[in-house]
Amino acid sequence: MTDPKMMSQMEDKPGFIAALDQSGGSTPGALKLYGIAETDYDGDEAMFRLMHEMRVRIMTAPAFSGDRVIGAILFEKTMDGEAGGKPVPTYLWEDRGVVPFLKVDKGLAAEENGAQVLKPMPDLDALLKRATAKGIFGTKMRSVIAKDDKAGVGAVVRQQFEIGRQILDHGLVPIIEPEVSIGSPSKQEAEARLRDELARELDALPAGTRVFLKLTLPTQADFYKPLVEHKAVARVVALSGGYSRADACEKLSRNHGMIASFSRALTEDLRATMDDAAFNASLGKTIEEIYAASVNKV
Repeated sequence: MTDPKMMSQMEDKPGFIAALDQSGGSTPGALKLYGIAETDYDGDEAMFRLMHEMRVRIMTAPAFSGDRVIGAILFEKTMDGEAGGKPVPTYLWEDRGVVPFLKVDKGLAAEENGAQVLKPMPDLDALLKRATAKGIFGTKMRSVIAKDDKAGVGAVVRQQFEIGRQILDHGLVPIIEPEVSIGSPSKQEAEARLRDELARELDALPAGTRVFLKLTLPTQADFYKPLVEHKAVARVVALSGGYSRADACEKLSRNHGMIASFSRALTEDLRATMDDAAFNASLGKTIEEIYAASVNKV
């Protein structure tokens, strides 16, 4: 059953969602940006240990609290780890006032019709049961649209909602994430097709159902306003998608009703060599910038 206090925060509280969910494929790049080269560790176990240490440093920083960061998306290994002597989801909610989400997808299938759907997830039900037991509120899964193609966009959206309904059956709230590549030669056309497909699936949801949408910042400001206002949408959140934090925040500030859910743009100024004072100051400044773009609109 969905936690009503968490749902109230995620629907109504000013702030943004931190994306701390880099998985195996994106972890080396995230560590490299943090200042840890692939030659600095040996094997996946050491890599994930270093990534967990970075995430714990972020989650335990003074500025990382529900005053600005209303939710956080976790990688499965992060969900299973500890922070502050507690399981990470428990620590986030009880100690920081941050609602925990879980990335559940296993990566992307090969591109077909200009899009990449999700790889099969045969163990999803077991993962969702484990997530529920750990106090996870919702989930996230990312597909990618590279160009405007009716078959490709349709396949992405249909699969997202099919799996989303499976997630809802477990009492969790899904973040539907069909990312449109910012370098797409037909980005604006793909966004128009995506908006129509999303509206069609949202209209078909049972009365009272609530989902989140995580979307690329649109070419045209406020283009997703009809989705922001849809009765089945708890919130529309924006991914940074490769934009710098400055660019992402500027674009976000022009989209009313959208809040941030940034990953790389959240951590781009953090370095492993920083002492705690410098690290906390840098993260605090970043959090204020992303919060402002999520709350104060042009």
